Amino acid sequence: MLNGKVAVVTGASRGIGRAIAIKLASEGAAVVINYNGSKERAEEVKKEIEENGGTADIRQCNVSDFHACEEMFKEIIATFGRVDILVNNAGITRDGLLMKMTEEDYDAVLDTNLKGTFNCIRFVARQMIKQRGGRIINMASVSGVLGNAGQANYSASKAGVIGLTKSAARELASRGITVNAIAPGFINTEMTEVLSDKVKEGAVAQIPLGKFGETEDIANAAAFLAGDGARYITGQVLNVDGGMAI
Repeated sequence: MLNGKVAVVTGASRGIGRAIAIKLASEGAAVVINYNGSKERAEEVKKEIEENGGTADIRQCNVSDFHACEEMFKEIIATFGRVDILVNNAGITRDGLLMKMTEEDYDAVLDTNLKGTFNCIRFVARQMIKQRGGRIINMASVSGVLGNAGQANYSASKAGVIGLTKSAARELASRGITVNAIAPGFINTEMTEVLSDKVKEGAVAQIPLGKFGETEDIANAAAFLAGDGARYITGQVLNVDGGMAI
């Protein structure tokens, strides 16, 4: 259980982030729901958590903005006094073939997915060091492990998240802070709903378990890494992908 813990989940207004926020709250954590674009959706997540007896707050911040992240964590620490769990989930895709990909599309994905993860770690680490403990969980992807055609920017950003995870784990371990990554495979979300039936069939053919995962599968992994059962695990990448990366 996570009673008394304060968790920050970025990109938590929908999809995987929403499921993680709800799961951590159900385990007893007070959850800060970060969002960028949709305040209405963030409010809905907050309402669901509170209706089930949990504690939640919302904070708007574009995680790719270094100074905005600094201000967000100052506000969170001023309100709650601590941050015990950070889940870096915020991410975007702008898919396209490498030869046709624009500089704007490449930079936008790297800025949100990789720089955004760095920014949040950068500004939560000092507080966790003061507390002499904390859990940082970064969202990678099977695309960052295996690569994926049409996702050079996304795959590069998620491979970068894996490298960042391992480096941060080495730097922060002596202060009682663990840093791990989750690498989801194909998960039933709004991002995969738009895929054509042909693409979905091709994806399922690559999955040994023969089906897409659910957001709850990722949320369960995050809750494990945030809990006492994972206290001796750091610098690792947990593939939750139905066996794709075997």
